[in-house]
Amino acid sequence: MPLPHFLLMLTAVLVAAGVTLWVAVAIGIPLPVVGMLALAAAAVLHLAAPADDSGDESSPRHGA
Repeated sequence: MPLPHFLLMLTAVLVAAGVTLWVAVAIGIPLPVVGMLALAAAAVLHLAAPADDSGDESSPRHGA
């Protein structure tokens, strides 16, 4: 990936995260709740991902 594309993508992700936090605080959602929701969403996405059947022991799906 060319450097300008990478930097643009990185900037877009940081801006989106900042806007998300700003909106959450503006409507009165406490930051620990936002953090717990983010962790829960990450866990759901991790567990919903298809299993890697390549036999690679370094697979992120521990115990699956």
